[in-house]
Amino acid sequence: MSKVNVLIFPYPAQGHILPLLDLTHHLAVRGLAITIIITPKNLPLLNTLLSTHPNTIHTLTLPFPSHPNIPPGAENLREVGNTGNYPFINALSKLQPQIIQWFTTHPNPPVALISDFFLGWTHQLATRLGIPRIAFYCSGAFFTTVITRCWQNPQILQSSQGVIEFPGIPGTPSFKREHLPSVFLRYRESDPESELVRESFISNAASWGVVFNTFRALEGPALDHIRAELGHPRVFPVGPLGYDRIDSGSSRGSEVLSWLDRFQEEGSVLYVCFGSQKLLKKEQMEALAFGLERSETRFVWVVKAPSTPEQKKEGYSLVPEGFEDRVSGRGIVVRDWVPQVAILGHRVVGGFLSHCGWNSVMEAMVAGVAILGWPMEADQFLNARLLVEDRGVAVRVCEGADSVPDPNELVRVISEAMSTGSSQRRRAKLMREEAVRVVCEGGECWKEVDELLRALLELGVKQG
Repeated sequence: MSKVNVLIFPYPAQGHILPLLDLTHHLAVRGLAITIIITPKNLPLLNTLLSTHPNTIHTLTLPFPSHPNIPPGAENLREVGNTGNYPFINALSKLQPQIIQWFTTHPNPPVALISDFFLGWTHQLATRLGIPRIAFYCSGAFFTTVITRCWQNPQILQSSQGVIEFPGIPGTPSFKREHLPSVFLRYRESDPESELVRESFISNAASWGVVFNTFRALEGPALDHIRAELGHPRVFPVGPLGYDRIDSGSSRGSEVLSWLDRFQEEGSVLYVCFGSQKLLKKEQMEALAFGLERSETRFVWVVKAPSTPEQKKEGYSLVPEGFEDRVSGRGIVVRDWVPQVAILGHRVVGGFLSHCGWNSVMEAMVAGVAILGWPMEADQFLNARLLVEDRGVAVRVCEGADSVPDPNELVRVISEAMSTGSSQRRRAKLMREEAVRVVCEGGECWKEVDELLRALLELGVKQG
């Protein structure tokens, strides 16, 4: 008898693809046959997964469709930045004929499609294939409640008020207009590409089921709200995902972990990293360096190298001259990939100065470290609101991609948040207990993945 086959369609951006691959691993371990839709240049991201599950996971490799606003050869969002989301969503929608052709000729066609929430247009694709579509949210449930309301009523962008309120959502949150999700702020009414993106996001609500990379202790009210809004129980909070992700080794990563091993005082080191895409300008680098130096806190600062000659010329990612010598022994600057999960989980790391991207948030929750938030774009302002106001595990140090933190205020915030008795560190440790409990075998995360598996197997029985 053929195994139940499921089709997985990730969105080609680092923060989206990794958690969906983590979920894919958990489903493969439980015996599902899986086919992943991928484009050639993103195929290496699957190497570990494919070598772990050589007989269970297969790929449907399709050429990345051309688009006038995507440079030739670019297939991952990191190559173009967040402004590339609209072109990417529109370009990928052109893959439908090839997917339909593959499906109709497959000897054991998939019984369901699990696709990223940025690929909401796949709901229509799944309908054409006659199978249910499950939306995968690599982001949080609170963020989803807000962005769903935005897409349902894009006229809120025309609001003359500086602050937009969201009554009916738990906590009645409000945000400055510019702090709403970037993908929504780029919407232009009647523009064909914008309208496809809007319809795509609205289609997520029609999905047969939804999966979230989150857990109830962090986002219970938002999950309950979503379940009530959807009107069915197929809401699966399977997070935190990535807790067991294997970090590929690197000599520089090993050096950082060895450097951390030198210290004894638990929670005394601040980890500073702004994700895989964000570069800081010269003024921002100077303010951050000042804050780190004067706070006298131990730190690991990951600095992303400029990707263009223009950025280098303008001083992006430029560490102030003499800084590394002055902090030698107390702090290190890393200009290379590092094993973030391993660093955050090290006993001497107690804080994380972060852009509040959702994967980083999940990793911080499992590690039990306080977050010093500097939200810049995308979902980050909404995540910061949840972490600071609702859960008390974070404090803001700055807001905005172009903002420059006040150096003296930065010194104060770092010193207070990293102090042994800080409320953020205390609450982060409590959240860690919850996060570790749910990912242990038999915990809520395991049970939710099992529930999802059961639902998929039932679909297989019905279609068999």
